[in-house]
Amino acid sequence: MNSHRFFIALVPPPKIQASVNEIKRYFKQHYASRKAFNSPPHITLQAPFEWPSDRGLDELIEGLKWFALKRGKIAIALRNFGAFPPKVIYVDVVQNPELMVLQKDLATFIENRYGIADHRYRNFCPHMTVAFRDLTKTAFHQAWPEFQQKTLTFNFTAQQLTLLRHDGQRWQTYQNYSFENSTSTNDS
Repeated sequence: MNSHRFFIALVPPPKIQASVNEIKRYFKQHYASRKAFNSPPHITLQAPFEWPSDRGLDELIEGLKWFALKRGKIAIALRNFGAFPPKVIYVDVVQNPELMVLQKDLATFIENRYGIADHRYRNFCPHMTVAFRDLTKTAFHQAWPEFQQKTLTFNFTAQQLTLLRHDGQRWQTYQNYSFENSTSTNDS
């Protein structure tokens, strides 16, 4: 049976994407780590999952549209760098209650509505990966002391959920779902 691979994320505005892609480019040039280029800069809310071709995409699309309509915009702060030793370096995302609730509610919604569960994301640690998988342990141990000391600050307002689909080579934006509930908007 054929299936499509998707994941759900918050994608920053183009200017922040460009800055994060510059960091990814640095890792590619200095540490031979290029796998992070297989997706746009993002904060994963729902890890990759398989969607059977025979199930039809309308069910998924309509469900995510409905979910997003009930949500307000969320203030996102990116601060400095973090790591999951010995393979991952990321831009750190400051945890805030709205972001944590969004991820928890989305995971519950996806599990209850579609039967898709990824219990690794029950302990959500928001981040934006800049180097992983193909970053060797040696390269990690060279890069982490450098990035551990670097400062970085970006703020943006997440205005939509993004559904990304794997095209066989990389992850591409498939569809966006706007947060429409103005009563829970947080633009601070």
